[in-house]
Amino acid sequence: MGRAISIGVFQRDYWIALKEKNIFKTFDVEAVRGNIISSDGSLLAMSVPIYTVRMDLKAIAVRDSFQKKVDSLALRLSQILPEKSKETWKRELRKAYAQKSTWFLIANNIEFSTLQQIRTCPILRYGRYKGGRIEEVKTRREMPFRSLAERTLGRYREGIKPVGIEGAFNDQLKGVNGKQLMRKISGGIWRPVEEEAQVEARNGDDIITTIDVSLQDVAEAELRRQLEAHKAEYGCVVLMEVETGYIKAIANLGRSGDSSYAEIYNYALGTRTEPGSTYKLASLMAAFEDGLASPTDIWDTKNGVVLFGGKEMIDSKKGGYGKIDLKTAFEESSNTAISQAVNRAYQSHPEKFIKRLKQFHLHETVQTDLPGEEAPKMPEPEKMKLNRTSVPWLSIGYETAITPLQLLTFFNAVANDGKMMKPQFVQEIRRGNQVVKRFDPIVIDPAICSKATIEKVKPMLEGVVSRGTATRLKSDFYQIAGKTGTAQVYVAKDGYKSQKYQASFAGYFPADDPKYSCIVVIFDPTAGDYYGSKVAAPVFKEVADKVYAKSLEIHSEGIAEGKTELPARNIRVGAGFAPQFDLVASRLGLSVNADGDASWVNAKKENKSLKTQSLKMAAGLIPDVTGMGLKDALYLLENAGLRVTCYGKGLVKKQSLPPGTKIQKNSHIIIELT
Repeated sequence: MGRAISIGVFQRDYWIALKEKNIFKTFDVEAVRGNIISSDGSLLAMSVPIYTVRMDLKAIAVRDSFQKKVDSLALRLSQILPEKSKETWKRELRKAYAQKSTWFLIANNIEFSTLQQIRTCPILRYGRYKGGRIEEVKTRREMPFRSLAERTLGRYREGIKPVGIEGAFNDQLKGVNGKQLMRKISGGIWRPVEEEAQVEARNGDDIITTIDVSLQDVAEAELRRQLEAHKAEYGCVVLMEVETGYIKAIANLGRSGDSSYAEIYNYALGTRTEPGSTYKLASLMAAFEDGLASPTDIWDTKNGVVLFGGKEMIDSKKGGYGKIDLKTAFEESSNTAISQAVNRAYQSHPEKFIKRLKQFHLHETVQTDLPGEEAPKMPEPEKMKLNRTSVPWLSIGYETAITPLQLLTFFNAVANDGKMMKPQFVQEIRRGNQVVKRFDPIVIDPAICSKATIEKVKPMLEGVVSRGTATRLKSDFYQIAGKTGTAQVYVAKDGYKSQKYQASFAGYFPADDPKYSCIVVIFDPTAGDYYGSKVAAPVFKEVADKVYAKSLEIHSEGIAEGKTELPARNIRVGAGFAPQFDLVASRLGLSVNADGDASWVNAKKENKSLKTQSLKMAAGLIPDVTGMGLKDALYLLENAGLRVTCYGKGLVKKQSLPPGTKIQKNSHIIIELT
């Protein structure tokens, strides 16, 4: 006993002494950054392991076998890493052997498939102690869909302003670093004392976004097509779920130096502009709320030109619209009629106008999950009293500035019968298969206005599409409601003389039971038309059509009403993510009989119901992925720290490592699909 204590004390003193001589040092072991995942389960951003392989040619076991096997080792390395010939490998290996190198570089920044081949090489196949093989692993951030939603996903770098989801949720994504004792060897190089870390790293959490990849893809493709056709400076599209405020797609494309378009800035979030005619909705809602105007009021457009304080207000239609009611004026986007109506209501009391606009939260940021939102600009009532043009020009969307996302939040509230929802980009934070945090819908304001006002403006928004400025959005299958916008852009040097325009369309669909709201903004189209109805509205239509085709629940002839031809026996069941089974069952009008609220389940069909049983998942143990699709299987296995090879297609039939067994470091699992 005394001898054991003596040895223990001596060893402790020995290590402390070496550490004080700076021979040993503790380094951080970087945690693997969490994944960013779409609402439909696709990987949007992921950390891919990359490896460096070195060789300790001083190891006794290596020196015993080196001379016999160096030739075959050099040959095999030249086949795996052909940038060096067999002769070059042999020469370099012999030189390192003669120098008794403990840190000879074999390969740097290679993928796992290459590492697997190196592990089969002569000598190296025997591992670290018998084969001198030393492996280092780091991670590289990759975006499987490349530039898709690139600006919204963002990036995080030390010392640089955080951007997007990567920046906003860095604390959750980065995990907790581990600790590794390292020893300094010749050349000032540090190498691990032991293969295992002193303190294991905790990998980062996964962020489950609200983004739908297929909708994001169509939003970006249609926006790009329209930007290229009209040679515009930039544009954005945002698609929001009406009831929840969840953002299903957000595309931001700007013209780069070579005239191509890329996600270079989040215009939807960070760029405020004068909105133009889309703001007319807020102006008329204010007047309706105060009882100072009605959709049936008649106004004379006076040949399309009206004077306010000596300044001309002009309609886009030459000669104006004659005498029209306010509803028609809105549908046709008559500047003269709407500005006269709002001016009569608020010229003497602009503070009342501003108060109503603030009631609609048009002066506030929406405080999204992401950094970089620009605050709206709204004129001060006292200054408006001194300028007789302020009220009429504000009524048609000038002398104010707002971001596309803020304006969409307002339109979404109208679609939602006055309930304003906070826009959100993230649904959940997960650690493995455990939900750490769930982001439920957040209500900004349960009622931004009276029901009476909503009942007045909804038919007007529908009229814009059915017979007004946006008739090209008409569909035989569903109805869109919204407002076109065309704003002349103020440029610092030239004012409004620069002849730059912004085209936009904001609205929602289906008009009779709104599920989605959307805004499209295209800045400075220089080729062809510049009107919102011709430049922005077509993008809205393509996105809406895609959503309609994809989302069964918004069809009027719904599956839940029993009109589907899909019988229960056609459902492909197995194991997987519980919410996906719930969604399929609901769309097919089936009930779900669940034995709990687990995230991962086995599913069986029983008559006209789907029975789900919880899958047992335990940290540190191999998960059972049999019966799952490839997407779910990869998600569970890779998050458990396993390296995966798969064969076949369909559902997982076999897995090489038994479920429930302990996961060993660098474990490799093979799954077979059929």
